Amino acid sequence: MKLLGLIPARGGSKRVVNKNIRELGGKPLIAWTIGAARGAPELADVLVSTDSPAIAQAAKSAGALVPWLRPAELSTDTATSMAVCLHALDWYEQEKGPVDGLLLLQPTSPFRTTASIRRAIDRFGAHPQQSVVSFSPAESHPMWCYRVDGEAIAPFMAGGDRPTRSQDLPPAYVINGALYIASPSYLRQRGSFLGADTVPLVIDDAREALDIDTEWDWMLAETLIKQHALAPQDLLP
Repeated sequence: MKLLGLIPARGGSKRVVNKNIRELGGKPLIAWTIGAARGAPELADVLVSTDSPAIAQAAKSAGALVPWLRPAELSTDTATSMAVCLHALDWYEQEKGPVDGLLLLQPTSPFRTTASIRRAIDRFGAHPQQSVVSFSPAESHPMWCYRVDGEAIAPFMAGGDRPTRSQDLPPAYVINGALYIASPSYLRQRGSFLGADTVPLVIDDAREALDIDTEWDWMLAETLIKQHALAPQDLLP
């Protein structure tokens, strides 16, 4: 099975400035994901799609393939991640031959491990006609969520106004953004990694589920590194 690892890393982040090349634990943020991906021998290449020369240089230094800078039309705030995926996939298959699957790894999940990547690949190998997407337990159960309308509130879900013990609620999960994998045909036909046939990969470790989107998230990541002495090599099996 030949798989392509893809890390999308657009420049110009606003909430965490230059986050993809900002140093976390002594290395650029993007290097954590590249290191974890390179530990998976099932990946033929780990390609970084970016519009930033600085990110491209950091990615190359970390061992990723960066054959070009992403076109301007795929680097806007409105460009979709699927368009970025298909652009990279089309180029790679034209230049290096067909692949059986595309593994999307967001650089904002620095603590996702090689072990989880390989679990996802194994699951995809058992379900090659389906997609595999990572999930984590929801921090706030939807039965305890409310809508706010002016000065009024209403349960987000029917029955949410009835007191319920947490142990009596069915488990709820959210997409954590750590990894997505599907075949080229699946992506080209559906334009999405998600479908009714998506196979979940549940990641219980909250560290792996951390998705850095704000300065608060960055502070949590730095705290985890200080408290647990995490380093990029810890992401390997």
